[in-house]
Amino acid sequence: MTQYHEIPMLPPWLAQDIDNEEPFEPAAPPDPVVPRADSAAAQPQWHPIAPPVHPPQRHQQPFVLNPQPPLDDMLLRRATKRSDSGWRRAVHHLSGGALNPRVSAGERYRQELLARIHQPLHGDHRIAVLSLKGGVGKTTTTMGLGSIFASIRGDRVVAVDANPDFGTLSQRVALQTRSTVRDLLLDERIHSYGDVRRHTSQATSRLEVLAGERDPAASEAFNEQEYRRVARILQRYYNIILTDCGTGLMHSAMAGVLDLAHSLVLVSSSAIDGARSAAATLDWLTLHGRTAQVRDAVVVINLPRPGAPNIDIQQLREYFLSHCRAVHILPYDAHLSEGAEIDLTCLHKNTERALVELAATVADNFADRI
Repeated sequence: MTQYHEIPMLPPWLAQDIDNEEPFEPAAPPDPVVPRADSAAAQPQWHPIAPPVHPPQRHQQPFVLNPQPPLDDMLLRRATKRSDSGWRRAVHHLSGGALNPRVSAGERYRQELLARIHQPLHGDHRIAVLSLKGGVGKTTTTMGLGSIFASIRGDRVVAVDANPDFGTLSQRVALQTRSTVRDLLLDERIHSYGDVRRHTSQATSRLEVLAGERDPAASEAFNEQEYRRVARILQRYYNIILTDCGTGLMHSAMAGVLDLAHSLVLVSSSAIDGARSAAATLDWLTLHGRTAQVRDAVVVINLPRPGAPNIDIQQLREYFLSHCRAVHILPYDAHLSEGAEIDLTCLHKNTERALVELAATVADNFADRI
């Protein structure tokens, strides 16, 4: 007598809504990413990934007697890739592998982003995060971007506070040391990663933070040569180095930051004064012979409050796209607005997605340095 095995029923919470299966489901985000149309990294966002369409072959295929598939295809049972998240994984698990729903377009897009972030990096990559105006989310962007890199990649990531006006980068992580960049420079016993680690604090994402000088008089004396010395130390032990710059482009350390940076991330708010400051930053960089860095820069527009902004974001995006490689919108997030320690698990899914997309865009430059 034939026996039938009953597949366990899905619990109501699992079957009620499959559209909210994972944080990367492309379901009409408020502010999509718009890269430059002429950029090598440009690609459509938030659309299901369709298989490539190949034109029909016009030439005649050669005649083969009793064609056979390759031996490994005949002997091996190819495993179907299972979904790694959402209700599809639960269905696969509860059915004992009998049911294996296909990977969704949203999950494929997420895997594509992760692959871009994971791509190999030769040596170190230095990222300068800057803005002429304070209070636009520059430090928040530095921590968010660095945390994504540190949590996804397996190598070492550090963020340096180069703000001469009492930078707040160290306030976004639980302090494990009172050391600053000044203490690192004065330490004559730097011979290993452990020696540097004594001067940094590590967030839950594995991102390390090297705090800036807390004495405004001493931090003002932090000059270009000292920044270059700090960079030389860090690039021996870290793969990705982010620098949270000050609001002034004329202080001495900024020349070293710009000279050593492989990528620029320019931060603007959605307010008129923030947008004007970001535009002035681009003009200043262009006038000082840094046109190539401007064209390759990535602009981040921070939304400081919930709801629709008062200015036309689309017009602002198009303006920056006429100067830079890509523009990303970082939506308002209650956790980020607290100004305290950043925990990626507390972010809204749209915010997390926006930061992952930003990291993938920056990581597109990694391949240029191999």
